[in-house]
Parts: sequence; structure tokens; C-alpha cells
Amino acid sequence: MNPDSASPTAPAARFEYVAAALLLRLFLGLRTLLAGLDKFESGGTYSLANYTKNMARMASGITGASFLPLWATKLFAFALGYVLVVLGAAVLLGIKPRLALFVTGLVYVGLAFGLMAVQDNEGVAWLAIHVGLFAGALALARHQRLALWPDRTN
Repeated sequence: MNPDSASPTAPAARFEYVAAALLLRLFLGLRTLLAGLDKFESGGTYSLANYTKNMARMASGITGASFLPLWATKLFAFALGYVLVVLGAAVLLGIKPRLALFVTGLVYVGLAFGLMAVQDNEGVAWLAIHVGLFAGALALARHQRLALWPDRTN
């Protein structure tokens, strides 16, 4: 096949990959950022006191319904909101997108592990969808554009 005959379709395919990568990054970044902010909310107000109360309740609930010790669930829970906000912003803005996507995907795997421990199969299924989306976003990472601090390309 003549290489020149394939060139008109190359930009369209490239655009599709770039658009798919951007859509995934925007969705996952917003989802993660807002999930983190939600940890600070109670009764329509956001505060550090709400965060402490919410995360203590989360840690106790997981420990009470599973084999996980309270010290481990507290360690994870009390860092979770801050981690989600920072990683959500990093994914959304394209700050080291590959690293941000990978680390955020690992956080969702950690969340899924906690729900597996309490046998919340519906929650695990929702988190599995998120992990799959992060995997897809990572597979498209080489097509990332509009990143504030892009990954170094080889």
C-alpha cells in the first residue's frame, strides 16, 4: 500500500486517541477530586472537623466488619481525602499524567480492597470500573495533550 494513501486517515486516528485520553483524564480527575472533597462534607458544609468525623466513622466501619485492624484503616482513611484531592487535581490538570493516573489507580485498588474485606460486592464492582478506566487512560497516556506538566517522552 502506498504510504501517502494512508496519511489522510492518520490525523483522524491520532485525534481520536488524543480525544479519548483527554476525556478519560477529565472524567477521572473530576471524579477523584470530588470524591476527595466529599470526605470533608457533612450537612452541606465542608470542614476539617467534618473530615475527621467522617474518616473516623469510615475506619471504624471497615474495622468492625472485617479482619482489618483499626490502626490500618485509620491510617488509610485519614490520608484518603487529602490524597484524593491532590491526585484528582493532578490527573485533571495533567501534572505528570502517567504517574498521577497510576498512583490514583492504586488508591482505587486500595479502596476496593477495603470493600472486599467487608464483602461489599456492589462497591467493589463500582471501584473495579474505575480501575478499568484508569487502566484505559494509562494505555492511552502516550496520547496525552494539554498537560500542565507532561511526562517526559522517550
